[in-house]
Amino acid sequence: MRKVIGIGETILDIIFKNEQPIGAYPGGSSFNALVSLGRSGIDCTLISEAGNDRVGRHVVSFLKESGVNADNVNIFPDSKSPVSLAFLDEQNNAEYIFYKDHPHDQLDFVYPDIQQDDILLFGSYYALNPVIRPQMVALLDDARTHGAIIYYDVNFRQSHKNEVMKLTPNLLENLEYADIVRGSHEDFEVLYKKDDPDKVYNAEISFYCKRFIYTQAAQQVELRAENGLKRSYPVPDMNTVSTIGAGDNFNAGFIYGLMRYGITRAQIEAGLSSEQWDKLIGCAQDFSKDCCQSLFNYVSKEFGEQKKAELG
Repeated sequence: MRKVIGIGETILDIIFKNEQPIGAYPGGSSFNALVSLGRSGIDCTLISEAGNDRVGRHVVSFLKESGVNADNVNIFPDSKSPVSLAFLDEQNNAEYIFYKDHPHDQLDFVYPDIQQDDILLFGSYYALNPVIRPQMVALLDDARTHGAIIYYDVNFRQSHKNEVMKLTPNLLENLEYADIVRGSHEDFEVLYKKDDPDKVYNAEISFYCKRFIYTQAAQQVELRAENGLKRSYPVPDMNTVSTIGAGDNFNAGFIYGLMRYGITRAQIEAGLSSEQWDKLIGCAQDFSKDCCQSLFNYVSKEFGEQKKAELG
């Protein structure tokens, strides 16, 4: 049976509206995606770390409750779990302040058993962090050797913009490992000062990876792939409560689609048809829409049960 392995940080998101806290939920980019996939009946494992504190214990129990294997979440005795403050504006988009001690990051894990056509999800600063780079590259090599599909979410935050030059070699290496790259318009404005999907794809991505998904909040999703394939997908109308998990759940839905429609790495390498891309982006948008309609960073349990049933 195919499975998903995600790697990334765990964090507690404290959400503010009109300067007042309105909720606190476990999060992290890969974490959010895996919780949604776990709720939807997909076999998934998170590689991460958490502090030896109340937040860390809550994060691990929350993963297990959501059907995610947490055996590779390391609890480090001397570290505190990271926290982020997310301030929602009038459109319910978030501005973040992160509290994390990156120089003390450490990553110590036993490699999960990665098989042909399993899916590895990685991204954010975690995927670039020089402190844990050797372990990250070893995992990517392992996934590549065993024929897994590698999905990279760039997710590069404004808070790291002064590190772009230093992190660029790691970024380019990640693009080279990836079978599919997704990024938001904000990522590429910070990285390249570009806001046109064609310019980003042609100048920065296509040399390393041919399959590129460009999301731009409520504006349409743009797809660029080999053989000049270009598709645009309008974002469905919705009553948005919070966009915090929008991108992470887009990733979850896309990965769910790869599983549901039995899409293999060989098919991706050969070039997917427009119809296949349409189905995958449709799944991605379904997950993202469900997440945006609540304060939570993941799809609802009811949505997950419905997706479980669709897997048969």
